[in-house]
Amino acid sequence: MKAIVSRRYGLKALRLEDVPKPVPRDGEVLVKVFATSINFATMFLVKGRPFIIRMAKGGLLKPRFPVPGGEFACRIEAIGGSVARFKPGDEVYGDSCSAGYGASAEYLRAPESAISLKPANLSFEEAAAVPQSALVALQGLRAGGVGEGKQVLVYGASGGIGTFAVQIAAAFGARVTGVCGGGNLELVRSLGADEVLDYSKEGFALGESRYDLILAIRGYRPMEEYARALAAKGAYVMAGGSWKQIVQSAARGPKVLASQGKRLGRFKYSPDPGDLAFMTGLIESGKVRPVIDSRYELRDMAEAFRHFAEGHARGKVVVRVRPDEA
Repeated sequence: MKAIVSRRYGLKALRLEDVPKPVPRDGEVLVKVFATSINFATMFLVKGRPFIIRMAKGGLLKPRFPVPGGEFACRIEAIGGSVARFKPGDEVYGDSCSAGYGASAEYLRAPESAISLKPANLSFEEAAAVPQSALVALQGLRAGGVGEGKQVLVYGASGGIGTFAVQIAAAFGARVTGVCGGGNLELVRSLGADEVLDYSKEGFALGESRYDLILAIRGYRPMEEYARALAAKGAYVMAGGSWKQIVQSAARGPKVLASQGKRLGRFKYSPDPGDLAFMTGLIESGKVRPVIDSRYELRDMAEAFRHFAEGHARGKVVVRVRPDEA
């Protein structure tokens, strides 16, 4: 089978190669992959930067997982022993980040626990945009206590995670403010944001509004600014952003927030099939839709990563594994 393989760190090392077709083991399924998508976790593993990523997830000198790709949409080809929820022919989607990655290939061996039935109203390419980004948004919002009538700010509202976060928060009944660049204001408004702020304006700050929950995804703002923008007992949740934001949130966030009677909402992303099924319900009901920035062929995956790394994607960057069959 064809697969994108990374035998050393760096985007230039990505190669389209022939590799053995996997065989499902007990509790696993073999799936025919139609599409995958790009996210920060996969990009960091491929690039091997920052170096701490190698220590935590990958090999020191070369990638631990030579076939990258976490999110996928596919059709089940075969099942291993003890698989009870699925059968060959089922159209599913999922995230293999906790099972060795490997989604940038024509076939993938995945645990039954990593997949859920694909939304019936999505194509394979659209479905591949959902699994990790939507669940990061969902789990981050839950950690901050999203709910009916809550004032929610999504910082980085036009990216892969942010476009889901705006829609999910609105589906929970929250009043949503999205922060994005000037060129994406209408997009974010169309996703259900009640108010949209342009961070690219000179002198931009979060202003006088107070929010029950701030979900910080892209870019950087000082912790003191986030803390001031929170309502009493409000929660700040960091789900990405610049490394400066990530480090500052971890090192100073709890102290800065606690000094004002506010809290840091903590969560660790997990590719939970129950949460994925919950997202399927939101998508099939029309409350959430994936936003796709661009589509690439499997052989051009390095270009897909480069485009994603520029940081201006509106929604998700999708890679078509089998464009002629989907």
